[in-house]
Amino acid sequence: QVQLVESGGGWVQPGGSLRLSCVVSESIFSRHASMGWYRQAPGKERETVASITSGGGTVYRDSVKGRFTISRDHLAKTVYLQMNSLKPDDTGVYYCNVQYLGTVYWGQGTQVTVGS
Repeated sequence: QVQLVESGGGWVQPGGSLRLSCVVSESIFSRHASMGWYRQAPGKERETVASITSGGGTVYRDSVKGRFTISRDHLAKTVYLQMNSLKPDDTGVYYCNVQYLGTVYWGQGTQVTVGS
């Protein structure tokens, strides 16, 4: 059974940091898979936050550039999202995503709340 299990969300004050983790089933954690993080704020559509290709290339949405870093650990079968200098607009449910052999897999999401 394919699983993506996120963790690391929570509440943080503006300017704070969080590190999200997504443990991915070994069957799809391939060097040929693309992985990413998405988020969905209340009343808004899900949007791409960051992605990392099979070749290790990274792409970020403009609003998080310089603040967020996506990475992958093949030994741990984990995708990370380091989030620094968090802002209230970063609030939302964050989802891990894996695209492998034409199939898209999603995690259950982890809530991130940035507020004073």
